[in-house]
Amino acid sequence: MKDYRIAPSILSADFARLGEEVARVSAAGADFIHFDVMDNHYVPNLTIGPMVCAAIKPYAVHDGKPVTLDVHLMVSPVDQIIPEFAKAGANIITVHPEATLHLDRTLALIRDHGCRAGVALNPGTSPAVIDYVMDRLDLILLMSVNPGFGGQSFIAETLVKIAEVRKRIDEHHAKTGKSILLEVDGGVKTENVAEIGRAGACSFVSGSAIFGARDEDGGYRGVMQRMRDALASV
Repeated sequence: MKDYRIAPSILSADFARLGEEVARVSAAGADFIHFDVMDNHYVPNLTIGPMVCAAIKPYAVHDGKPVTLDVHLMVSPVDQIIPEFAKAGANIITVHPEATLHLDRTLALIRDHGCRAGVALNPGTSPAVIDYVMDRLDLILLMSVNPGFGGQSFIAETLVKIAEVRKRIDEHHAKTGKSILLEVDGGVKTENVAEIGRAGACSFVSGSAIFGARDEDGGYRGVMQRMRDALASV
């Protein structure tokens, strides 16, 4: 089985019990904790910031080991807040190319602060934007919904885009030996995760499908295991 990663998005968690939710989903086997930051400017919603990231960091633990904090900044302008999230405990920081005047410089800033760097592509953003910054990237995040709100349906055309970006990643790996994670966010659930994996994704952000899981169906651990079982057939 390939090295797939399940990344529950806490945008769909119970914010009144956020630390407990992060602890539960981490203990249930989450590979990443996906942390969505929205500024009511770049996207039409307002969520959480560095203080909350720092507050949940101690809860993101599995078997005594820290779980990766995967911070997705839907913020413009973005450079000023990157050092704050690095200080708050982010492991991966992903930005949108539209949110910065100089993408290469922003990615270098993320790495200079000790974090892995990612670029997020909206449904209408061409993959060509990554062609000249591949050497700066550790992760490419493809949005399979328009960013701003959880609970949306997966945009089917994203499957073509996943395959296109996977080809770019594989070609870059063949030339340089460098690995880049391909992550997909939006409408990911047990029923479609295998199809998304077959298209070329290796990291899967899922919010309502995980945090909406019922205890009688195995809770968070049960739904993530069903996703892993589906991916085992890819």
